Amino acid sequence: MAPLLQVDNIEVYYGVIKALKGISFEVNKGEIVALIGANGAGKTTILHTVTGLLKPKTGKILFKGNDITKVPAHKIVTMGMAHVPEGRRIFSQLSVLDNIKLGAFTRKDKEEIEETLNYVYERFPRLKERKNQIAGTLSGGEQQMLAMGRALMSKPEFVLMDEPSMGLSPLLVSEIFEIIKAINENGTTVLLVEQNAKKALSIADRAYVLETGNIVLSGDAKDLMNDESVKKAYLSE
Repeated sequence: MAPLLQVDNIEVYYGVIKALKGISFEVNKGEIVALIGANGAGKTTILHTVTGLLKPKTGKILFKGNDITKVPAHKIVTMGMAHVPEGRRIFSQLSVLDNIKLGAFTRKDKEEIEETLNYVYERFPRLKERKNQIAGTLSGGEQQMLAMGRALMSKPEFVLMDEPSMGLSPLLVSEIFEIIKAINENGTTVLLVEQNAKKALSIADRAYVLETGNIVLSGDAKDLMNDESVKKAYLSE
């Protein structure tokens, strides 16, 4: 079976700087795949390129067998892909409910949207409790949940998450990772970019290690967790 996402030899530039140097990887349906690496390794650039926010200079990206290399970002969403950006990017002046509903902008069926909203509330009971609250007044952890809930409103087959644990307390980090696991068990494929390599590898099926725009290691997440070079670089406390 063809991978859900296939990234083939993409190069991405910021001006004259080559940010991604011929990256290839794939994500199969039903997997959690983690991208780990230091700051500036190119993890966020990969997500932005896959979701259509950046265009690669060379190479191609296939999603569900379709070439999406030149497809604009808003069209990619309608194909079943959602992005939870780094830094949450919620609409801080709007209510929690309005933020969540914005995630369903590509959908028309009111009943189905309502159904998904109930699913989001089930996953994130705190969002239901605070649905009328102004989003900017939520805690960091709640804002992260809001960003994830909003992404789920498009009923994606595939979710890309960028640093979901950033700036959260250890307790909340564990909660967020439990939720990612539950979303995956419910049938959504996940590509996870995460600084917390230990947590990411603990829930991922497979992982790729990035260094300065190159993939330097890949394999089963459990194997990478025991790899000496990975331990030294990313898992030492």
